[in-house]
Amino acid sequence: MVIKVFLASSSGSTAIKKKQQDVLGFLEALKVDYASLDIACNEDNRMWMRENVPVEKKPTNGIPLPPQIFNEESYCGDYETFFDAKEDNAVFAFLGLPPPPGSKKREVPMEEFNGDEHTDEVEAEVGGETGEEAAEEDAAAEEKVAKEEEEEAVENTEEAAEDTKAPVKQEEAQEEVEDEEAKGEDDHPVSEGEEDLGSEEEEELRQLEEEEEAPEQEEEDE
Repeated sequence: MVIKVFLASSSGSTAIKKKQQDVLGFLEALKVDYASLDIACNEDNRMWMRENVPVEKKPTNGIPLPPQIFNEESYCGDYETFFDAKEDNAVFAFLGLPPPPGSKKREVPMEEFNGDEHTDEVEAEVGGETGEEAAEEDAAAEEKVAKEEEEEAVENTEEAAEDTKAPVKQEEAQEEVEDEEAKGEDDHPVSEGEEDLGSEEEEELRQLEEEEEAPEQEEEDE
């Protein structure tokens, strides 16, 4: 089976030239045998390509643009469908070729690219993991991420609570210090000199009161 790539060697469109180079370069990288057929210099190639591209795959003007890809007489697709197959790691299915030995991905059947439905689901099989194992690993990874986010949220909540309590604790500590200072002043012992000074003042006050009361008593006696 030979892969045929219809292209225009003398196209004036930069976009078309780039698409053609992408297709040929990727086929060479995969070591896929292909034949490039120029529609710019060969009218037969041009007419054959236009006639064999399915009607539903042609643009609104009815003239398909290169690159167009065939497997012998079977239509594979244009650049857009080739690019989709490349992204899905399903180029061999797109080309209608068996996957190379050791391939880790099961190729999506070609009719899924050229039919009405297209699926992005590709199961892992040869030398890889099954779809169920991959799904279980994804679920475990999501659960781990969710748990880490929950633990981080709890830590942030605790830190916020500690920040709120800090000013209250500081005020309480300040009040305790002031209470201790006040208590220390009340408990401060009075020295003997202070006691004597207090006694002398009391004695003087008592004498003054007696002196003031004496004249009043004499007037009352008279």
